[in-house]
Amino acid sequence: MMKAWLDERHIVTIEADRFEDRAELMSESGLVYSLYYEKALDHETAVYRCNDLLPVERSMRVKLGTGEAPVYLRRIVRDPAFDAEFPGDLEKLGAVLENEVTVFRVWSPCADSASVRTGGTRMEMTINANGTWEAVADRDLSGTPYLYECIVHGEEVVAVDPYAKALTANGEAAVVYHPESRESAPARPFIEHTQDSIIYELHIRDATIHPDSGVTWKGKYKGLTERGTVNRSGDSTGLSYIKELGVTHVECLPFNDFARVDDNHPDDYYNWGYDPLFFQVPEGSYATDPRDPFCRIHELQEMIDAFHEEGLGVIADVVFNHVFIREESSFEKLVPGYYFRFHLDGSPSNGTGVGNDFASERHMARKFILDTIDYWLTHFRLDGFRFDLMGALDKLTMRLISARCQEEEVPVVLLGEGWDLPTALASDQKTVNTQAGDVPEVRFFNDFFRDTVKGGLFDFNDFGFVNGKGRFIERMPQLVKGSADTMEWAEPHVSEVTQTVNYVECHDNHTLWDRLRRSNEEESEADRRAMHELATALVIISQGVPFLHAGQEFFRTKFGEGNSYISGDRINQLDWERRTEFDPHIDTVKELIAVRKKYGVFRLRSAESVRSRLHMLSTPAPVFGFLLLAAEGDIAFYINPTKRRYELQLPASGIWRLLVSNKKVERVPLEGEFMHLEPYEFMLVKKSRQ
Repeated sequence: MMKAWLDERHIVTIEADRFEDRAELMSESGLVYSLYYEKALDHETAVYRCNDLLPVERSMRVKLGTGEAPVYLRRIVRDPAFDAEFPGDLEKLGAVLENEVTVFRVWSPCADSASVRTGGTRMEMTINANGTWEAVADRDLSGTPYLYECIVHGEEVVAVDPYAKALTANGEAAVVYHPESRESAPARPFIEHTQDSIIYELHIRDATIHPDSGVTWKGKYKGLTERGTVNRSGDSTGLSYIKELGVTHVECLPFNDFARVDDNHPDDYYNWGYDPLFFQVPEGSYATDPRDPFCRIHELQEMIDAFHEEGLGVIADVVFNHVFIREESSFEKLVPGYYFRFHLDGSPSNGTGVGNDFASERHMARKFILDTIDYWLTHFRLDGFRFDLMGALDKLTMRLISARCQEEEVPVVLLGEGWDLPTALASDQKTVNTQAGDVPEVRFFNDFFRDTVKGGLFDFNDFGFVNGKGRFIERMPQLVKGSADTMEWAEPHVSEVTQTVNYVECHDNHTLWDRLRRSNEEESEADRRAMHELATALVIISQGVPFLHAGQEFFRTKFGEGNSYISGDRINQLDWERRTEFDPHIDTVKELIAVRKKYGVFRLRSAESVRSRLHMLSTPAPVFGFLLLAAEGDIAFYINPTKRRYELQLPASGIWRLLVSNKKVERVPLEGEFMHLEPYEFMLVKKSRQ
């Protein structure tokens, strides 16, 4: 049986029993093109070349000798000509209610036929010129499961709608859902500028699954709507605790539908959520009834509303860089080879390290991402997005996302991982740290900050400033200035102070506490806690946006595990007993956050303002200090990463008021010019201008 594929504008690959020197391609419009034998790939497959540009059309056929076969669109789908021929962004895709009828639309230019199956009913679909198939049901089918059945490249495929807004349990079928009005939902918390953000990273299940969380709906969306919850010691937990901490935004690990967890038996499995299946549907295992396709939608909305009522924004961690299994995804089934990147030799690009890279630069892939961002903004009223492996996404897509977010009345926080990954995307198109100036509204995780403070991420024998007796002190001015003032010897990280996200731990890799237990095991428990507090203090008081991992404030441990993405609740859960054990340390973090929020000089919005208001102080190395010139009075910060006690000279004589210290309990004013800094102490002091 003969088969043929259009792979390039000049190339047709033919599979046949025998080959001849010449073949013919007949276009949909009736033109005939001569094809000439070029080379054999194996004994059954050969490449034919045309001297003219071949058309990119759906219903072409090839004739070779006495045989004839349809020409399938294969590698040509990655040619810009394919996007030009089939611009599928002219209609709203998915199951859409229009004038009291339900319209199904799916983009699949490669399909020879398509139908939509709803229960026992099958509706044939018709295709328009841009490659979109459509079927119309004469009523509102809300709540009805449906699947697409298509013939693609001569094979029958069954696909769940990639634009699904609701799903049956475990994503076996899409469900018709028409988004409801959200006008009565609580207003998004107002922040004047995203520089005012303080981000707290949280996994929805981790937050409440602990036996002593005091939460009824443990591990569920609803668990984070409960107020006034306490542990056995009577200390706050869950939503109330996060509110008390003082952060402005909670960044939730992915809560779109993901793999590896059985919706119906969620306690038997665990996943961080970085195995995306469906991008516009909430994860079912966090719902109280995953069999009800609308339950997960309404309960996630309730969770977000609860955060908003407490004045907290919600940032969604989104994973647009890959899918769980490319070959099984609806994208690949409907338009094979289009939505993913491939190398020139035809092998899949794998810069993400999970087997596939989503081709954000292609027209319909970019449309899908933008449509998804718009849906989460309008229907769930999100306050920001954190882009997983953002370096694998192209800059134009990120700029378009930014433009959409700027349409919102309340600023939307955009941040991501700007690592330079070996994906099949031109280097100058990647959204990476070194090209941050091309996406000025996007913030980047600052790994230079992280590794300077605690040492290289993957080397426990490497040390940073807080656990290495002041190592890298020469880098500290750059860190506290928000990394916009790059030193001559350092690689630029961001273009502006408004683009750095400062952190020392996140869900990935070891917690800071587990790291210190390994890298500084010879130190006492008390000294390691003090080092930990120094690191957290640097995150909160430095210019840029601070990012805290949930539980960091009470020395979160994962018992030495780093990549705990499927390690279960015992490893990953927030331990609410530690919340009580280390309550005094939590108070220190609360005080730091309160100071940052009170004084705008900690949240400067340009490198120029940082240069004029932040000045380094003369200190005996490795003690480090700087002065902030605030309207309310001068504020000095000192940090001592050693076991030695130091006497320091303050920037000026007078009365200095202690704002925060991890060692000094009494808030006795400091009089005169000199003061002492204890081993592993940080201190914030303020001098009035009066």
